[in-house]
Amino acid sequence: MQPQDTVDRLALGLAGATMLVGVVVLGIVEILAGQPYGAAPVTNEAGEVVATPAVDPVLRTGLVVAGLVVLFLWGLYRMTLAEGTDREERAGAPANT
Repeated sequence: MQPQDTVDRLALGLAGATMLVGVVVLGIVEILAGQPYGAAPVTNEAGEVVATPAVDPVLRTGLVVAGLVVLFLWGLYRMTLAEGTDREERAGAPANT
């Protein structure tokens, strides 16, 4: 296992922060704003919109997806970094004969 460097800490912090804001913080904002708690606007029998969510669901979903994308890119970075160090170690190691 490789130790974490600045890129690792930055990626994990950014991904965690965006997902926490999208789920927890904006969820608390929705609760404090009161009912309705659903993601869709509430309509009456005539079809008129009578209540909408306090925070747009697209914004919340976008923040969570952005966090997941950062984690995916960080995983690719770690995977390529691990492959590069293995090649360097093999290049410097003596051959088994």
